Amino acid sequence: MEVAYLSDIGRQRESNQDYVGMFRNQSGLEFAIVADGIGGHQGGDVASTMAVSHMGSRFEDTSFTDPGTAAKWLSSEAQQENDTIIEKAHQYQDLNGMGTTIVVAIIFQRQFLLANIGDSRGYLLRNAQLAQLTEDHSLVNELVKLGQISEEDARTHPEKNIITRTLGINDEADIDINLYHAQPHDVVMLCSDGLTNMVTDAQIQAVLQRNLTLQEKCQQLIDLANEAGGKDNITVLLISAEGEVTAS
Repeated sequence: MEVAYLSDIGRQRESNQDYVGMFRNQSGLEFAIVADGIGGHQGGDVASTMAVSHMGSRFEDTSFTDPGTAAKWLSSEAQQENDTIIEKAHQYQDLNGMGTTIVVAIIFQRQFLLANIGDSRGYLLRNAQLAQLTEDHSLVNELVKLGQISEEDARTHPEKNIITRTLGINDEADIDINLYHAQPHDVVMLCSDGLTNMVTDAQIQAVLQRNLTLQEKCQQLIDLANEAGGKDNITVLLISAEGEVTAS
């Protein structure tokens, strides 16, 4: 399996509140996670860092090998980390109201679990076609589902940044978890909304199809987001068949 990831501050933010990591458990399973922090001051940065480092570290201590056990672990972990973030926010006034989105992949030999809370996304490129596998937990997505606005309207809606589910802030960590069968040459992408708010799915698909290394594809996607305005932090993680993990 080959993995590459990059995170960039973008062009308009003073700090990078995204956090990304890749971890391996005792049985050799890989766990990929992208988090996009929410909260004033450094709250978002703290929440995203907590989610990635805590969940990643605890994953490294596991030894499960099957998707069913992994899904139960992930659901329990999300709730545990949710409680931890809320507890920390209550301890420090400048962290009050902090939270984070997460999107997670756990990779098995012929399958992968994909899970998310918030509007960080998971995509699959298969047979030259890009598909969004996760559903945004956001106000504008609820409006799209109700038929009140179009998907095109959602891209520029003034309340686009309102998230309906997070880790932290609310007592319940309602995480979506789905299992997918893998095929040769699949590419899985995890990303924060700093990419998808700036770059269209068609542009992402075009980059992922190019004859480049995964690291070069990450860089090109971040460059596209910055060229379009770079309004937010941008994080991209790509997973494909075989190779080594590279990051910066």
